[in-house]
Amino acid sequence: MKFEYAPAPESRSTAAIASSHGLFIDGEFRPAAGGKVFKSIAPASEEVLSEVAHAGADDVHAAVEAARRAFPRWSGLPGAERAKYLFRIARLIQERSRELAVLESLDNGKPIRESRDVDLPLVAAHFFYYAGWADKLPHAGFGPDPKPLGVAGQVIPWNFPLLMLAWKIAPALATGNTVVLKPAETTPLTALRFAEICRQAALPPGVVNIVTGDGTAGAALVEHPGVDKIAFTGSTGVGRRIARTVAGTRKKLTLELGGKAANIVFDDAPLDQAVEGIVNGIFFNQGHVCCAGSRLLVQESVAEELLGALKRRMATLRVGDPLDKNTDVGAINSAAQLARIRELADAGSAEGAERWSPPCELPADGYWFPPTLFTGVTQAHRIAREEIFGPVLSVLTFRTPEEAVAKANNTPYGLSAGIWTEKGSRILWLAGQLRAGVVWSNTFNKFDPTSPFGGYQESGYGREGGRHGLGAYLDV
Repeated sequence: MKFEYAPAPESRSTAAIASSHGLFIDGEFRPAAGGKVFKSIAPASEEVLSEVAHAGADDVHAAVEAARRAFPRWSGLPGAERAKYLFRIARLIQERSRELAVLESLDNGKPIRESRDVDLPLVAAHFFYYAGWADKLPHAGFGPDPKPLGVAGQVIPWNFPLLMLAWKIAPALATGNTVVLKPAETTPLTALRFAEICRQAALPPGVVNIVTGDGTAGAALVEHPGVDKIAFTGSTGVGRRIARTVAGTRKKLTLELGGKAANIVFDDAPLDQAVEGIVNGIFFNQGHVCCAGSRLLVQESVAEELLGALKRRMATLRVGDPLDKNTDVGAINSAAQLARIRELADAGSAEGAERWSPPCELPADGYWFPPTLFTGVTQAHRIAREEIFGPVLSVLTFRTPEEAVAKANNTPYGLSAGIWTEKGSRILWLAGQLRAGVVWSNTFNKFDPTSPFGGYQESGYGREGGRHGLGAYLDV
């Protein structure tokens, strides 16, 4: 029996959006000192969702000063008392998860299934996990009496707005630090909704401050002398500038940057399972994933069979309304990112790679790009070397495990990798050879708050998540 497609939209009414939003400083919302605002736009429709205050240097200074004033009281609380606030925040996130998921999909463009079933459960899990650590820091392996750093300045990207917030704020608060967070300018709304949750949880004023704006606001936060720690997730280019700014100061720095992950499929792999992992690795969140499996390395003997199955699977992907529960691939986050994806995809065609996309009717409004596959790719192609950060997969082949390692490591990045094979010994050998911070075996894009995440080389340094994530916020 063949079932016809019927839309299953999630109601927008669960996430009412105010026409304007202020900065969250010292427990209160306020306009920017200069009165400057910017618009947050829904990438699926290009409609204006809200006007948001644009922080200037004076606003950032006010936020840092509020965090500095709150630090002695917050860090002086027993860990069990800090844990109560984190547990409360985690429970509120769970209670408001439907509202937050809808708001995330509207502001970011990702499918509601992903924000509802992946992002929000992980957001709550990170706060629960680090709440559990708050009164156990002497047993975390950082000495008998670890101390917080002070004020943490945190700058997060637009691909996982609320999840990246949780990755940074939860360990910072658990260890006794106070926070000034700057969300991406294209996705500020869930961070500001989180500020409401902080008030609902009765978090002391100044412990969490949220300043919205573009890169100038982020630069002001990075450069502020009252900040003790910078945590940044974003592009490698911006990460380099931050590292230069922080160099020679007392500030601690964590950078989680770009990637060009290899997803390696051997001839003994369960191919149907591998196809699902490949699709999840590159088309999840429209490819807006730093650890996306954007390079498929497939053993020559099964390349034809695998690519046939992969194309059939790609033809079933539904591109469209992010609030439709049937949608697999949502909208590209911004016009600027869409232009970047188009530029690199056109370069792939111009350099001789063969481009393929399934038949796909894209919506008339908004920012859209179809799931795309390139074959005939060499290691010299730009699409094999540069991070595209979109739903574009480059396919290369190999004959031996040694060749697979050489090609996988032939990148300036080193964030993640995937291995598909039935041989456990091969998995262990290969994992030891790959220069990547995270290596998945017979799966991809699996995250857990107990597991550290981070990379090497131009993918940054430091680790977030797990016990390792505590060390980034302790004076050790």
